[in-house]
Amino acid sequence: MSDSADTSRTAVKTYVPAYQKAEWQSHADDLGMSQSEFVRTMVQAGRRGFEPDREQPTSPDADPGGNALETRVLELLSADSYSWDELLEAVSDDIESRLDDTLEDLQSDNRIRYSGRHGGYTIVGGDDGD
Repeated sequence: MSDSADTSRTAVKTYVPAYQKAEWQSHADDLGMSQSEFVRTMVQAGRRGFEPDREQPTSPDADPGGNALETRVLELLSADSYSWDELLEAVSDDIESRLDDTLEDLQSDNRIRYSGRHGGYTIVGGDDGD
């Protein structure tokens, strides 16, 4: 995010059927979130699969409660029972996929590269003489 990005808050309004609002409120209550926080978090989670607009700043509180892992664990456990190892694998797979996608994006944008000399990834134009 650039230093000049406007991080002030503003309202966003949408209209949904009453039953959907009630479901969202119930889910938000189950997660200990406000409805606004719930909707903001779900929108950000849904955007993960889309290429971000690099010109627009991202929300400073994409995970406003700081509990994305908690939310993911609750989502998993709401559908089934998991052992420690199964839960660890389920949440680790998501971060591995996201890291892989991010590294590919950064390399295709020529912002990082893999450097055997430095034992891994490095920023393009870093202190290695690039």
